[in-house]
Amino acid sequence: MRVVVVGGVAGGMSAAARLRRRDEGAEIIVLERSKYVSFANCGLPYYVGGEIDDPAKLLLHTPQSLKAALNLDVRINSEVTAIDPGAHSVLVADTETGETYTLSYDHLILSPGALASLPPIDGLDSPRVHTLRTVHDALALREASGSCAVVLGAGFIGVEAAEALAARGFETHLVEYAEHVLPPLEVEMATLVTQELRALGVRVHVGVAAQSITHGDTHDSVPLSDGTVLTADVIVVSTGVRPDTAFAEAAGIETSRGYILVDAHGRTSADDIYAVGDGTIGRDHDRPVALAGPANRGGRLIADAIADAHQGRATARRIPEPQGTAIVRVGGLTAAMTGANRQELDASGTQYFTVHTHANQHAGYFPGAQPVHILMHVGVDGQIRGAQAVGADGVDRRIDVIATAMRAGLKAADLIDLDLAYAPPYGQAKDPVNQTGMVAHNVLSGQLALTGPNELTEDMLVLDVRTPAEYAQGHMPNSLNIPHTQLRDRLDEVQAWVDEEIGDRPFVVMCAAGVRSWIGYRIVRAAGFNVTMLSGGIQTLRAWLGERAETVLAAEGDR
Repeated sequence: MRVVVVGGVAGGMSAAARLRRRDEGAEIIVLERSKYVSFANCGLPYYVGGEIDDPAKLLLHTPQSLKAALNLDVRINSEVTAIDPGAHSVLVADTETGETYTLSYDHLILSPGALASLPPIDGLDSPRVHTLRTVHDALALREASGSCAVVLGAGFIGVEAAEALAARGFETHLVEYAEHVLPPLEVEMATLVTQELRALGVRVHVGVAAQSITHGDTHDSVPLSDGTVLTADVIVVSTGVRPDTAFAEAAGIETSRGYILVDAHGRTSADDIYAVGDGTIGRDHDRPVALAGPANRGGRLIADAIADAHQGRATARRIPEPQGTAIVRVGGLTAAMTGANRQELDASGTQYFTVHTHANQHAGYFPGAQPVHILMHVGVDGQIRGAQAVGADGVDRRIDVIATAMRAGLKAADLIDLDLAYAPPYGQAKDPVNQTGMVAHNVLSGQLALTGPNELTEDMLVLDVRTPAEYAQGHMPNSLNIPHTQLRDRLDEVQAWVDEEIGDRPFVVMCAAGVRSWIGYRIVRAAGFNVTMLSGGIQTLRAWLGERAETVLAAEGDR
């Protein structure tokens, strides 16, 4: 059996390595058009920033090491330019000499990956313009010099590139067309990241786009759609990716929006051709996920499918729908996510609610306690639809627990029962994940009605149960301040306020983070008032409002 793998790195090399372990007698040929068949592309920004000093550490394997360890025939500088599915062959071009040859296969695995998607603007041919997708890109960017840098696109790579360049002393501007950085994050989580970027010295421009790049003798100019003109010695374009699948489309392999369509075992529409990685999309879902984890795992499962078929078995596990679990470090913060966000849920018509919690990552009495800000979208059926977390410590652990719960089919209330490791330096007896499940259960069981920060308007009336000192630092304009410890004795004031201001409309109970307002909510609800609670308190509200917070949460309306 001859298996030809087109493209190395995550998906392709995982498939080749697993297939060798399953079948010692198979002939396995890996064709990689670049010089690097196995490199740590997720480590590239850290090399640019200098945290990884030796570029050799980015190279995980070489053709020689793969031949010695796994008996793989790895051919670098070898680009597949055409596929003939009927003849079970590919046309291969040597990218250095231009020579071509035809190679037959019994099974073909495509791992073409993706290319940087460039914006439709003039001036991208400037020598100061870089992308950050390959080892060559990272080497060039590490050598780039000057004092001013502009990064176009504030996705994961763009944010990491901006942090890296700022760490090297560049005056760095980060430009994002969407309303906030890291667009997959919800705005109330992304605000925390923006604040951290600015603390690192990165100048953030959101809701604007680069109009062009004007070449100059000593530097380039980048005019933005809001009239700002940025000066740049270095420009990094990180405005997304597109599937690198033209050669597969030309062969008649079925695609959708340029992505190769695959079934649950990675099979394409062509006999004996499989595909994996950034250039693919499942037939049962239309969400491309350009992440290393799903590509590595998908490659392994494709190898199992091929080996089982060759051995006359049908036991290969299915490739699961990716959850999109991802994480990024930004200065002293970590941001992570799994599952769907609001935009995806709204587009699908899913009925859901959102809970926000701000519990400390470990016991509050132990030094260094800091909040893990968790947001979780929950379907009305109790299923966890997605979650996000931002914080200085413990974010990775919490998002991984929730991602595992989602994969296992646990519901939001089941998070309460997770038996997670606890000691004062590591967690709490009620872990932030447990606490998030508790809030969700309160909603699902009808004990709590939530108002999200996206639903709170300036004309809604708020019962603010924080202390007078906290209240004075900023509050909603139409609010009544009664600390939660005094609320039971001052319900007559609440009644008078309701009679005068509200009538039959509900009012919202608010505190700093949602703990005291939960107590206040239960008090006034037990007294018969029509009431909801602000999810996550004013911490979440401030983040939702972003730069508008100081205007909205002003001192007007004191009572």
